[in-house]
Amino acid sequence: MSEPFELPEVIDYSALLVSSFARMTGESSLMPTGKDLARELYTAPFAVVSHGTETDPIFRYANRTALELWQMTWAEFTSLPSRFSVEEMLLEERERLLAQASRKGYVDTYEGVRIAKDGQRFRIKNTILWNVEDEQGVRYGQACVIRDWDFLPTA
Repeated sequence: MSEPFELPEVIDYSALLVSSFARMTGESSLMPTGKDLARELYTAPFAVVSHGTETDPIFRYANRTALELWQMTWAEFTSLPSRFSVEEMLLEERERLLAQASRKGYVDTYEGVRIAKDGQRFRIKNTILWNVEDEQGVRYGQACVIRDWDFLPTA
């Protein structure tokens, strides 16, 4: 199988992630801008994930750093409902932040505990959550860029 960033739909979606990030946040220096944008985003040292607009949103993108954090393959991650990446007791807080980002366009104070495939918990910090929309305002989902994380002690 080719790398995810080589797939035409991922190339297009990567461009949408980067352009919507700049439009929503007004920040353009964080995301890649090169001609090989999909590869640069996929190999970035920070994590990027995105889910779609389904009633129970499914992840539709994760870069390599995110896949390593969650300890999943591309196929596993992109078939996972995003709510399963959060501890059940934190779902209400997650929903509140997702709704806040929906209204405002983005939230730059997002943090929380996530769960990897093997049960390892990690706290994401310094995270920006934004609405993924095209220039016409069509919503494709939400995404976040995770710049810091700490692994939590196992029980």
